[in-house]
Formats: sequence, C-alpha cells, structure tokens
Amino acid sequence: MRVASLSCFLAFAATSTKAFAPSIKSRPLAAANAIVTQPSSNYLTVRHMASKTDFITSEINSNQVTIFSKSYCPFCSKTKASFAELGVDAKIFELNQMDDGADIQDTLFEMTGQKTVPNVFVNGKHIGGNDDTQKAIASGEMKKLLAQ
Repeated sequence: MRVASLSCFLAFAATSTKAFAPSIKSRPLAAANAIVTQPSSNYLTVRHMASKTDFITSEINSNQVTIFSKSYCPFCSKTKASFAELGVDAKIFELNQMDDGADIQDTLFEMTGQKTVPNVFVNGKHIGGNDDTQKAIASGEMKKLLAQ
C-alpha cells in the first residue's frame, strides 16, 4: 500500500511540478527581477527626483520671484504679503495643494538644505525662508535683488 501510495504521489508530484512549473519558475524570476529591477527602480526614483529638480529649476529661472509655500502656514502668508506690498507678482506653489508637493519639498531640501516653507527664490538666487526674506526687505537687499 505504501509503495502504491508513494508511486501515486511521485506520479502526481511529477505532473504537478510540470503543471506548476510556471509558478515555480516565476518565483525565482520574480526574485531575480526584484534584484534586476531594483537598480531600474532606483533609476526611476532618481529620474523622478531629477524631474522634480528640473521642474524646480525651471520655475526658479522662469520667474523673478518663486515661493514654495503651504497655504496654512502663517510665515508663508507673511512672505507672500510682503512681496505683494512690494508690488511683486511672485509665482507661488502651495505644496500642500499639489499631489507631489511632499516630493517637491524633499527635492528643495536636497537642493537648498532648507526643510521649511516658505522657500523663496529671487532672480534665481535662494533667499531662504520668511526670516531671511524679511531681513532682506528691511536691509534694502531685496530691492537690489529684484532690480537685477
């Protein structure tokens, strides 16, 4: 009985292995693909981050004043109001209202070393946050930067 059962089991196992061969093969391939696609995945992340960098750089270079902000931030509101008082039409990106706002903020941190908002750029130059902007306005440096 055991021999018959073993024979049946071996016959079943042989057929089952063939029947399940695609899934057995796909597991090692999936693992291999995970290893192989990992660099590809990292590349996509780098490419994705590069596209964020390109977006940020393009906006900074295309606008006299670019502000990366959050709509609920009181420091951002003060910065935006200060530029409005100076008669400057700033390009404002409300990161909390953008699908990729967190990614853009992460990329800004990589580019500038500043984690917070507002993140202000004038004529392509990184100014900093609200405190830096207010100091530049008070000292007259902002008018010089805007005149460039």
